[in-house]
This record gives sequence, C-alpha cells and structure tokens, in this order.
Amino acid sequence: MITNIRELIDYWSQTGKLMKIKKEVDPDFELGAVVNHLQGRQPMYFEKVKGSQVPMIAGFGGDRELVADSMGLSTGSELVPKLIESVVNPLSTNRVSTGPVHENVILDPHDLEMLFPLCRYHELDFGKYYVAGVLVVKDIAGNKRYTSIRRMRFIGGNRTNILITSPELNDQYYFYEQQNEPMEIAVMFGVVPAVVLSSQVSTHLYHTDKFDIAGALIGKSLDVVKCKTVDLEVLAEAEVVFEGRMLPHTREIEGPFGELAGYYGKQAPQPVIEISAVTYRNNPIWQTIHPSSHEELLPMAIVREATLLSTVRQVVPGIKDCVVTLNGASRCHAVIQIQKRHEGDGKQACLAAFASDKDLKHVVVVNDDVNIWDPNDVEWAIATRVQADQDIFIVPGAKGSPLEASHNLRGVSAKMGIDATYPLHAAEEFKRKSIPWGPIDLKEYL
Repeated sequence: MITNIRELIDYWSQTGKLMKIKKEVDPDFELGAVVNHLQGRQPMYFEKVKGSQVPMIAGFGGDRELVADSMGLSTGSELVPKLIESVVNPLSTNRVSTGPVHENVILDPHDLEMLFPLCRYHELDFGKYYVAGVLVVKDIAGNKRYTSIRRMRFIGGNRTNILITSPELNDQYYFYEQQNEPMEIAVMFGVVPAVVLSSQVSTHLYHTDKFDIAGALIGKSLDVVKCKTVDLEVLAEAEVVFEGRMLPHTREIEGPFGELAGYYGKQAPQPVIEISAVTYRNNPIWQTIHPSSHEELLPMAIVREATLLSTVRQVVPGIKDCVVTLNGASRCHAVIQIQKRHEGDGKQACLAAFASDKDLKHVVVVNDDVNIWDPNDVEWAIATRVQADQDIFIVPGAKGSPLEASHNLRGVSAKMGIDATYPLHAAEEFKRKSIPWGPIDLKEYL
C-alpha cells in the first residue's frame, strides 16, 4: 500500500513507468511544454529546474491505468467502483504528534519564490502560479475537513491569490469576512493520486471527509498532523505544506489563466492568502499538474463517472458503464452504456444524466454491444442507429458550466441527448458482424 509520493516514485522507477528528465528545464513555459507533450499522461521526474535546487514531478495522475496501479488496483476499470465503495465506506485518519512534513519549519516566510519552483504555463497567463496544491479547510463548525485543488497566483513575498469557484467554499469565506476574520487554510503539495482523486468528490453531494475517502482508496488509514500556525490537519507524509489565512475584504486581480476547457479565463479580483508557515520534508520533491492536461482532467472525469453511474442507475437499472470524456473538458460530454430493456430507456438515461450534473451538455446513450471507451465505436453507433428527428432532443436554457466559454455568452446552456440505441423490436437487424477467430499475432504469419 503506497501512502506517499516517494514510495510511488520508487515503485514506478523500479517498474519502468517513471521518466527521468536529466536536462535542466526552465519553469517559464519549457517545463510545462515537456509535460504537455505527452498530455500529462506520463509520470516525469525533473532532476534540474532552472533557478532551484528542488527536483519536481508531474504527470502522476494523467493515465487511468497508472492511477489504478498507484492504488494497488489491477485495471483502470476498477477505479469508479472503488471510488463509490470508498465514499460509502471511508477509513478514518490517524492523528500523530509529528511526521515527515514537519522535518523543516519556516515561520512567517518572507519570499515564497525562493523556496520552490514557480511555473508559468501559458503565453497569456497573468504571472506565475501554484496549480497542484490540495487545499485543506474545515467547515464553520470545525467538525469536518474538506479538500479541493485551487490555483494560486504568486503575488509576491508571502502572498498569493486563490480562485475559489465552489459555492460552499465561497459561502464559508464570506461568513468569515462578515465577521471581519480571516479564514484558515492549508495547502499540500507532493501527494499520491488517491488524495488528488478524493479531493474532486463533491462536497455538495456527499459532505464526507475526503482524507478518509483517500485512505479507503489506498486501503490504509492515512496519518495526519496538526499544522503549526493554523487549526487544521494535513497529511503527515505530504512533501510540502503552506499554512495561511484568506484575508477578509482583500482582493487582488487574478487572471487571465489557461483553463481546462482550452481557453483563457477572464481577469477578476480574487481573495488573497497570506502564508504564515511553510513546512516540508528533508530533500523535498516539488509537484505540479499541467493545466488542462490529462492529469488535471482525469480525476474530475472519474469522480463525475462515479456520480453519473450511481444516479442514472436509480432511473435506468440496465446501465452497464459510463465515461465522461476528457476531450469534453471532463464535464461537458458523457457516453452511457445500457442493457436496453424498454423503449425510452435511452432518453430516460440522458435525462437522468443531465439531472445529475449541471455541467453536462451532450450525452450519448448506446447499447451494451458498443465499446464506450472507443470513440470510433461510439461514432459508428451514432452513424448507424440514430435518426435525428426521432433520437435527438434538445433542452434549451439550462444551467451549465462557468468554465465553458460558450456558456458564458448567455449564462445558460442547451442540453442535447442522443439516443444511439436500436429499437428492441428490430434487434436482429442491428446484429453486429463478427469473425469466428481468435486474436491475431502477425508475427506468427511473417
């Protein structure tokens, strides 16, 4: 059971899954370009980052099979069922008095830029950003911990912006602001994929402790330690932790920034964090996630698949599988596979999907003889089983994703459902051709 990033680095080094980058790379654009060359699907270890003595990793959560491997699972197909099980049966954390993340403690840091590499990712980004930090907060009552990934623009000294799009997090910050009090936060860097994946689980839907979900994904309770300057707990085996406070009534301009849908987000005033402490392991390993690469998109997709599968199953019992596609910005497109039992199941599955996730724009439903993981097979089903006047419907003026550019033109989105299942009475006419022969190894024929 791998509980920290160092164990994972060693494991993937031994199994040949880790790519070590020997050449020195510039944190301005070059490092991100190297990561993005393979879309963040390849785990990389950068030995030399210009201007820093700290090595850096990226690409640790961008491949479904490797994410599964990091949790001891055999295949990527096990991820969604494992996530659902972990939400239902989480493992509570262990509180310990100290841990590796407290091997070094800097109180009241004066210049964050001197500590760890700061990257610039896209041509028009408004400065340098931290993008891999897992934010830790407690609810207002102080009873539950929540985690999420938030981008933070380096302002200077010990200050950063933070972009908070979650309604729950915004409401919590505004609550403290009305009391003229700062909101305590901690930000973890250098954590295993299970921690990143669990951070994407919806607080609104589940209100469960995401550290406990991460422990269940790994199969072992995780150790946590109390922060030095704020009343929060963080993972004892994180590589680096920033402790600080979101200041009330303080905003700084943030953006533009290249976002997950492939466009630049707009410039706007955002809250400011003042860092009160930095703690880190001996010989720390820094971590980034390239924005809009598979490493950013995949955890979002997996969590949405788990919600989609659970929701649609309540309405259409014949659902077999689903995928939220990465090319659909991990939120706009879904394909659902069903064992069709009644006419209308396809359209009902579309409606249930839209109800489960406001960000979904286009949903395709196919029979269980279609491989939903193969875009060519899905396109084939649409081409050969859909009559647009009967099988496509559009819902205008619905809620959508604020991270999707065309939605922002009107503030609403149209939803399109495509029922690419064949009529039950004509099943024989849609029987797929096949060749009665096993897999071919061409080497045997040469």
